[in-house]
Amino acid sequence: MTHVALLRGINVGGNNALPMKDLAQMFSDAGCKAVRTFIQSGNVIFDAPAGAPGIGDAVKAKIEKRYGYRIPVVIRTSEQLLKTIRDNPFLKAGAEEKMLHVYFLADSPKASAIAGLDPARSAPDAFHLRGQEIYLHLPNGMARTKLTNAYFDSKLSTICTARNWATVLKLAAMMAEG
Repeated sequence: MTHVALLRGINVGGNNALPMKDLAQMFSDAGCKAVRTFIQSGNVIFDAPAGAPGIGDAVKAKIEKRYGYRIPVVIRTSEQLLKTIRDNPFLKAGAEEKMLHVYFLADSPKASAIAGLDPARSAPDAFHLRGQEIYLHLPNGMARTKLTNAYFDSKLSTICTARNWATVLKLAAMMAEG
């Protein structure tokens, strides 16, 4: 089964430098097959048994031991990523793809936590939460929004990592290539 690991906070703005070659090797050492990376910001596609048991934790531990970084790792299967693409409410409403992003959540948030989110927090930016994804429409760009990782992590008591829509589509295409 093909998976994608989405790591948060590596090689961003010169922080948490982690060569993709080393990262790919960590996934191979964790038992993954057909490991490949996409861009420097921590996207790893790999084959592993269903559910990829323990792979995220194993890689997190290797990164911390070797580099001293505590890096969240969120994993999705190819089916889950395709569902994310199909379910984007902003795309269905005709929004420009360059304004779309997705936060991938490590865990499903509780309904009470979701109810505490402020839909007007960063107007004209908008978000829609479905399952373990938060779809974002950011007309002014990711750098100017108040809909940040820190905001959603604190409100939803989980960890999330963002990808722009072009990256989501590219990862899905790479996963389909096998």
